[in-house]
Amino acid sequence: MRVVSLVPSLTEAIAVTLPGALAGATDWCTHPAGLDVPRLGGTKNPDVPAITALAPDLVVANEEENREPDLAALRAAGVPVLVTEIRTLPQALRELDRVLDACGARSRPRWLDDAEAAWGALPPPEPALRAVVPIWRRPWMVLGRDTFAGDLLARLGVANAYADASERYPRVPLGELEAVEKDLVVLPDEPYRFTADDGPEAFTAPAALVDGRSLTWYGPSLATAPEVLGAALRRPVSRGER
Repeated sequence: MRVVSLVPSLTEAIAVTLPGALAGATDWCTHPAGLDVPRLGGTKNPDVPAITALAPDLVVANEEENREPDLAALRAAGVPVLVTEIRTLPQALRELDRVLDACGARSRPRWLDDAEAAWGALPPPEPALRAVVPIWRRPWMVLGRDTFAGDLLARLGVANAYADASERYPRVPLGELEAVEKDLVVLPDEPYRFTADDGPEAFTAPAALVDGRSLTWYGPSLATAPEVLGAALRRPVSRGER
């Protein structure tokens, strides 16, 4: 199989499981480190003619990460496209199985079994902490309804204050974010790179700086994500400590 991946998470999953299968990936595909394949633009602006010229057996994409017009153009050029939908952990596990099978995997990879076991071993969440989860600033945007990251946090005992929002990633003024009832602010380092010096100072509530890949990627990092995220959530920083 010659596969082009337009999703960083899926790029890592395929590269780790099927070395040599990837014929191309996006500029944002940073894992595994040292991946040496042609780069074909971004997730939102892939180079469709360059992808078509590679004549891949399959392009893997995601309904959130990639734009339908680009996928339609690939299909029109005769390129098979597999589109995933991942908004919960169970969906992620099913879709990863489907993608790897379509890419030619003969058996389920160990890392995927480890990921399922790690999340399955979590105790029932204690009474949830209520949190806002910014993913961008200038303008401020937060996790809203039906998100993969929100599902992972719920399994770790963190309830998203905007889980009932009408949008999946609503823009919310900082004044509202500061005023909304919450116990915690969760600040990932992607897609916006929140740091100890960029983000926590905007809030009076304790802020937990978390690994964005562990929170938002569906791939090999899922196996360690419960431990990595759990540790960060247990060590929030209050304004007086910043």
